[in-house]
Amino acid sequence: MKTLQFANGDQMPALGLGTWKSEPGEVYTAVIEAIQVGYRHIDCAHIYGNEAEVGKAIAESIAAGTVTRDQLWITSKLWNDSHALEDVAPALDTTLTHLQLDYLDLYLIHWPVSFQKGEGFPLDADKLMSLEELPIATTWTAMESLVDQGKCRHIGVSNFSQAKVEALLQTARIKPEMNQVERHPYLQQPELLEFCQSNGVHVTAYSPLGSPDRPAGLKAEDEPVLLEDEAIATIAQRLNCSPAQVLISWAIHCGTAVIPKSVNPTRIAQNLAAAEVVLTAEDLKVIKGCDRARRYVDGSFWVVENGPYTLENLWDS
Repeated sequence: MKTLQFANGDQMPALGLGTWKSEPGEVYTAVIEAIQVGYRHIDCAHIYGNEAEVGKAIAESIAAGTVTRDQLWITSKLWNDSHALEDVAPALDTTLTHLQLDYLDLYLIHWPVSFQKGEGFPLDADKLMSLEELPIATTWTAMESLVDQGKCRHIGVSNFSQAKVEALLQTARIKPEMNQVERHPYLQQPELLEFCQSNGVHVTAYSPLGSPDRPAGLKAEDEPVLLEDEAIATIAQRLNCSPAQVLISWAIHCGTAVIPKSVNPTRIAQNLAAAEVVLTAEDLKVIKGCDRARRYVDGSFWVVENGPYTLENLWDS
């Protein structure tokens, strides 16, 4: 398995199991199966609402001798209502309790969006806090303290634009080492990728298959279906693999990590096998031509009337 190496020598497996949208009652068996077949990287988040089940599966896999803690790479994310200086450490403590772990390998700020503590959907302007009211730099100071305390080995961000990563790099004592973003052939973000990689910030691609199972409210009418793309299908047919495996392999070829989600044992194994799919230079050229700058998770759910967030200031576009 290809890995991404961090400054201290730690290595993160490039292919991990995503757990967003994995239902309670399903994610436990998915994680057990994934670890059994060889996954060593599990991507989690507090807001997914399933970390306790993930933790149970991790703990049982360790107890069974299938894997040791130091063989696993576990990532989780700080939710939007816990960005205040005093809320960051308790949020991580909750995640560690749910995951039955003493530390995380990687902890990310989930979105550059802040809520009032305890608030959630449905959102209105009074529940939201602007980044001027609660700057990312303030939240980051608390994230750095978590590393100092040994509660997480690495820290980073998610859904951050190049401008936001650049601003954080200029002020951070401990530099962000990861930016987890939506990335697939329809949303390649070459400038962001090049900027991150040239500044020592790894990139993890979420929704690498176009997130066809995301909630209906996040879908647009007649949106393009990445898994049905003709160019991807042609490459898959030639390589005798699935379109999903081509998409996962492409992410790894780009030097990023990738976290496809599945609770289906067959697909979990197929996704892992995608790490062995070899794309040619011509394949990569063809896929490069697929870019549509198409976000499937566009962040519009953070935009409310009279609120502080717009798609323009979220993505700095």
